[in-house]
Amino acid sequence: MNTRFISFSSNSAVGENHSPVSIRARPARAPPATFLIRLAMRISRARWFTFLRRVFHYQNGSRSNLGSNPFNSSTWMMLELVALLVQITMTTFTVAISKREKPVWPMRIWIVGYDIGCLLSLLLLYGRYRQVHVAQGDSFGLPDLERQRGSEDSRCTHLMNRCRTSLELFFAIWFVMGNVWVFDSRFGSFNRAPKLHVLCISLLAWNAVCYSFPFLLFLLLCCCVPLISSVLGYNMQMGSAERGASDDQISSLPSWKYKAGDTNSEDDNDVDCNSTLVANDDPECCICLAKYKDKEEVRQLPCSHMFHLKCVDQWLRIISCCPLCKQELER
Repeated sequence: MNTRFISFSSNSAVGENHSPVSIRARPARAPPATFLIRLAMRISRARWFTFLRRVFHYQNGSRSNLGSNPFNSSTWMMLELVALLVQITMTTFTVAISKREKPVWPMRIWIVGYDIGCLLSLLLLYGRYRQVHVAQGDSFGLPDLERQRGSEDSRCTHLMNRCRTSLELFFAIWFVMGNVWVFDSRFGSFNRAPKLHVLCISLLAWNAVCYSFPFLLFLLLCCCVPLISSVLGYNMQMGSAERGASDDQISSLPSWKYKAGDTNSEDDNDVDCNSTLVANDDPECCICLAKYKDKEEVRQLPCSHMFHLKCVDQWLRIISCCPLCKQELER
């Protein structure tokens, strides 16, 4: 017969009514699955994870709307500016203090070429900023003039895209040449030019990370996240958009009555009627798949995508993100 022994108090006498000492029950630890789900919820609602999802949807979806490009946000442009300034400062300072070094390969030429490419990237970054932010700020109140400038803006955009493609091709070729010169095993450049050699390795490592970013993003969102979601039973892709928007957030978004063949609109929420709002090229709402009709109320999201007012309001009350580009509303 199995018996359980219960410890009694040490000062209790024999024959007295023994009362068992209360044994403190240890607090039950939360199961690991609960902790992992909470961790996955925090990650899925983080801003950096939301930005990565926007980048992935933009790279694999339609890019017809410049406003939906996550790389045109002010925060990302500021990060690009800081990264370019750091690279230009490092290359200029290292070349200045390593005048006595004599590398086997023309590393100074490679570093100077890389520095010139960074300066050109600064000019393109300024052009993107002017196109996205300043041009939108100057477009209020002059709809007719903006229509006349539409062709000029498209030409500038086309020219900027060509310059950006050419610059990316230059950096790709320069990256290959730098790998050949720096990692050539026949000659030891580190002993003759240690500072230039370390700088070249640092720049090549940075470019390798940048070139592998799309592949790493694909592994994260298409392999790791679905695997974690299936194991935990929590959808991380919709975690950040789990909560719906409030009525105040929805009512603050611009709305107007649609006019066929005209991008100008009559605003219902006391927004400036002369404002030129960007409309979708698609003449139908992607939520209900119905075409827009005259005097039908529509609403525009911060990403410049437009939908039926009733459709998008109902959508935002459930999920506070754009149905197309998945950009969330600012809280």
